[in-house]
Amino acid sequence: MAPSSSLMAPAVESSRLAALNALALLDSEPEKEFDALVALAAQLLGCPTALLNLVDRDRLWIKASARPTETRELQRDIAFCDRTVSERDMVVIEDLAADPRFGTSPLVVENGLRFYAGAPVNVLGQDGARHTVGTICAVDIAPRTLDGAARAALRHLAALAEALLEARRTALKAIHIATTGELLVTRLARQDHIFRQAEQIAMIGSWRLSIADQSLEWSDNVYRIHGLPLGEKPDLSRALTFYPAAVREGVAATIEAAIREGRPFDFESDFVTADGRTLRVRSMGDPEIVDGRVVGMVGVFQDITERHALEVQLRHAADTDVLTGLANRAAFDRALDYAMARARRDRSPLHLVLIDLDGFKAINDTLGHGAGDDVLRLTGAALSEPWLSGALAARIGGDEFALIVEDPALIADLDSLREGIEAALRVAVEVNGVTMTSAGSVGIAAFDDDCHSLRDLARRADVLLYQAKRARVGQRRFAPPRRVA
Repeated sequence: MAPSSSLMAPAVESSRLAALNALALLDSEPEKEFDALVALAAQLLGCPTALLNLVDRDRLWIKASARPTETRELQRDIAFCDRTVSERDMVVIEDLAADPRFGTSPLVVENGLRFYAGAPVNVLGQDGARHTVGTICAVDIAPRTLDGAARAALRHLAALAEALLEARRTALKAIHIATTGELLVTRLARQDHIFRQAEQIAMIGSWRLSIADQSLEWSDNVYRIHGLPLGEKPDLSRALTFYPAAVREGVAATIEAAIREGRPFDFESDFVTADGRTLRVRSMGDPEIVDGRVVGMVGVFQDITERHALEVQLRHAADTDVLTGLANRAAFDRALDYAMARARRDRSPLHLVLIDLDGFKAINDTLGHGAGDDVLRLTGAALSEPWLSGALAARIGGDEFALIVEDPALIADLDSLREGIEAALRVAVEVNGVTMTSAGSVGIAAFDDDCHSLRDLARRADVLLYQAKRARVGQRRFAPPRRVA
């Protein structure tokens, strides 16, 4: 068994535990931002399980898991993450059973784990030093390798986890300052300059809403985020105008419900500043209750534009086929599940189109993979043409593509839809004077009450696809192919 990080110097371990406990995350309920982070880690690394773990004095607390788990904590001395915390660097063990440090671990012997990759997650402690309080990791029951791109992705995800924890740490501190009121007036006067600097660094500000007159009190950084001059006294109705019209009603309803029920709120939204900049913001509030009555709301307001952009970028990378620019298999399956649920609920039309490229293997074998890649790229472009904008296209296998069609205009004439797709997929490729042609067979299946699962609908479309493929044998009535040199 590997030596435990609990053997580090007592003073260092004490400071580390203080930084961890300041986050107030141990034994807490799941939270959507951490769940989204580990789900993204599992997708990017291709592992069945990804976790965000916090390492306490004698135990490991599983804050978030990409798969449902009944176990929320482990003994620290058997956890692989203890090694990551000890070394304060990424740890990758390609075969746990063959590693003398972990081969006899009950997680290997009894649970069958064979692969582990973990990156440290650090936060700033009260001593001004950064402490490793946990890890973001991926595990698998089969040995595997982790290439440079995957290692870089894991480090980026750890950095995103650190940003989430730092935002939480700063928000907790700001809320504490905002809610202590008159008890901290003297201390706030002495620390005002430092606090204002901290707000600017974290892009966060504090606020208070008076229920009686709907007036707002803002710290300086809330004005900066809004793009307003200091000192203006906005009311709630004016503040709501900074949210886009599409979400403004929902934001107002969230705040009203929190006031009416005397409970906290926490939401993220797009936001347009006074000078026209589009931001992503997070607002958190807690009720201020006097004699059992809500007299105000206090909270924090944060510019999370950079963090949100990184999340969107990572999510897009996880859902996109790099070669064609279409959705990948995982993203397509999720979209089809949603579309089937929507069609079942609304009794709306839904068709699944499966496409298999004819002649693709021969092109790859004869003209090379470069020519094959050209065919795949052109197929992606064909399925992204404007006339198919009412459908979601994906590459679901090597030379297999699919479309989710809900647009009534496309569904109204399925023969024209099939013929249009077949014509668009007709591609001629020329390399060194040799020309070969790729085409596509198409199967279109309708969703109905007999389709109880994604597999049922896919099986139905697959049968129709191969009927179409057999019907194409010997067929010569093709539209002129497009050529790729």
